Amino acid sequence: MLKQAITLSQNLLATTLLLLLFGFGFQNKSFASTKIIKDTLSFKKYKGKVVDSKTKKALVFATLTVNGTNISTVTNTQGEFLLKVPKEHINSNVTISFLGYTSKVLNLSDFKTKTTIKLETYIEELSEIKIVVKDAQSLILEVLKRKKLNYFDKLTTMTAFYRETIKKRRSYVSLSEAVIEINKQPYTNAKKDILKLYKSRKSTDYSKLDTIAFKLKGGPYNSIYIDVMKNPDLFFSENMLEFYDFSFDKSTKIDNRPIYVINFKQKEYIKTPLFYGKLYIDAQSLALTNAKFKLNLENKEKASRIFIVKKPKGAKVYPVEATYQIDYREKNGKWYYGYSRIQLGFKINWDKRLFNTIYYTTMEMAITDWKNNITKKLIKPKNRLRSSIIMSDKSSGFSDPDFWGKYNVIEPEKPIESAIRKIKKQLRKLKNN
Repeated sequence: MLKQAITLSQNLLATTLLLLLFGFGFQNKSFASTKIIKDTLSFKKYKGKVVDSKTKKALVFATLTVNGTNISTVTNTQGEFLLKVPKEHINSNVTISFLGYTSKVLNLSDFKTKTTIKLETYIEELSEIKIVVKDAQSLILEVLKRKKLNYFDKLTTMTAFYRETIKKRRSYVSLSEAVIEINKQPYTNAKKDILKLYKSRKSTDYSKLDTIAFKLKGGPYNSIYIDVMKNPDLFFSENMLEFYDFSFDKSTKIDNRPIYVINFKQKEYIKTPLFYGKLYIDAQSLALTNAKFKLNLENKEKASRIFIVKKPKGAKVYPVEATYQIDYREKNGKWYYGYSRIQLGFKINWDKRLFNTIYYTTMEMAITDWKNNITKKLIKPKNRLRSSIIMSDKSSGFSDPDFWGKYNVIEPEKPIESAIRKIKKQLRKLKNN
């Protein structure tokens, strides 16, 4: 059967997307560059949920960090978390923090089978924080100037968990997960970060993909490309600031530190699709701590040209969502990449079809541990993850309930848990046939 293909490219974010058609099939083969020995006795699991103390609303992407270590995780879109702590640290405290809330410190002994952690909101007017610059744009310039002072200036080896999902409307059609090693380059140079795949698992249900299968090229590289402070030329270099309008919003707080909030959007006369959203800046150090933004999709034709390289005849493809988030964490006065999330949506219209098709993809990556790379040894070229990788072409491990072993992961949301159960059921059927 002939297979139609659409190729998408997000040059603005150095991200490439592929839409291809393949035959249906689940795979179950190992894809790990390093053999990991399970040692479930060397760590203890802690599960729970982080919520607003008054509304009981789940706090999405809240950070939990084991004090005295670099071990951390984040809550999922339902506020739930899974934290794995080595046995030698089970008497440690954990700091739970979320933007706009007062951080809380708990001892791991206080965690129950499933702990609900309640955080109190924090509100402070901007006028109560001393403004050290005359306007919002000048503040952004100062943030860029202080990058070398505020962010990691040494080579760091990081462990990260990466998840990539693809949905056709509301149904999950592809799920990929991986533990990644990152040679995170200093923020003081322009060298690219290097990635290595420790362990991954994947499954794709091509039977639900109709005549097109949506594939994402680049995998975990997409997540680190949106490190705004490492790659400012993609977003807010000094040369690009003139394309945006900046304004102060109400201030907030994170980790009990006052935070400036800056709104930004492209100037009206700029016709090229650019970004709009909010920047969160530490009032003491003037370091960017968080960024939440979207790509302007008002001009469908121009927005499509940013993404699409090639498409089959009779098909029109438009982006319907392009949302980005990057969170930084602080250690000993230095900030570093901690978590990022990308959500993209595309509508496919066919000339001779009554109904359209909509695909959504989400990519998220969280740093779960790190250490200074004192030896300055880099991942060997043969072990490096290629920036052109398609994670959904690799698979292993969904039949293994202890697949991740000691590694911290982002607790899957209920729909993803359901998808994993279906994958395991399908794998059992294939095994029995």
